[in-house]
Amino acid sequence: MHKAGFVNIIGNPNVGKSTLMNALVGERLSIITSKAQTTRHRILGVVSGEEFQIVFSDTPGILKPSYKLHESMMKFVEGAVSAADVILYVTDASLPDDRQTETLDRIRRSGIPTLAVINKIDLTTPERLEELVEKWRTILPDAVIVPVSAREKFNIRGLFDLILERLPEGEAFYPKDTLTDKTLRFFASEIIREKILRNYDKEIPYCCEIAIESYREQPEIDRIAATIFVARDSQKGILIGHKGEKLKKVGRQAREDMEEFLGKKVFLELFVKVNENWRDNERQLKRFGYEFE
Repeated sequence: MHKAGFVNIIGNPNVGKSTLMNALVGERLSIITSKAQTTRHRILGVVSGEEFQIVFSDTPGILKPSYKLHESMMKFVEGAVSAADVILYVTDASLPDDRQTETLDRIRRSGIPTLAVINKIDLTTPERLEELVEKWRTILPDAVIVPVSAREKFNIRGLFDLILERLPEGEAFYPKDTLTDKTLRFFASEIIREKILRNYDKEIPYCCEIAIESYREQPEIDRIAATIFVARDSQKGILIGHKGEKLKKVGRQAREDMEEFLGKKVFLELFVKVNENWRDNERQLKRFGYEFE
């Protein structure tokens, strides 16, 4: 008997969805920073065994759209609720109450097997955890409540086993050696974006998007050229920094991560361009991989 299914990870920004998926998949597929809106796309991570295949999907954090960019991000979330075989609804033990009533209503009505994952339990007390478990039993009465710490890898194996139990029978969706549906270009752009999120404050990270202009794979080295789009001239200056020092730092850190990810040398060129309306321009957003249909 072979099991296979789509397991979609949903929740508020910053609850640790990407860290959880990386822990479950065992690879660093989703970028992780402490800033909200880190994940912008739906990212698949595939785990296969002899008798199963789990297709995990990390989705953007639930938010109220301010731009067409956000509208596209929320389409990923809507699709994740309706197209799942198992839902992981992730909440954060260290944050105040979850107020995503619309999404929670959709999950309750869906009838899809759901695991309510209380993450970051290393940041709370046993008493508080007990209260949270009772609260989530009330909010999602049909769900199984699973306390974990994705960062500390606590109870990840237990969560994995609960997912396996709920998978439907079926053939694998992807070849067994598949790790993700994303291209090397995608991961190169995500690594650059992560370095921007880590190195800049305020609005800068949220006004940036990355376009990989060229990606040439060679036996000994991959040669990558990327453009960082920003919304204003002032942001371009901040991003580049005095004598280009800040951009050089981002480039160096991104190149080192790419080399670790690829297991080979990387030559990386970074350019910065201003595109004032990219967050509200559907044509531009489609170029960056966002969907609107």
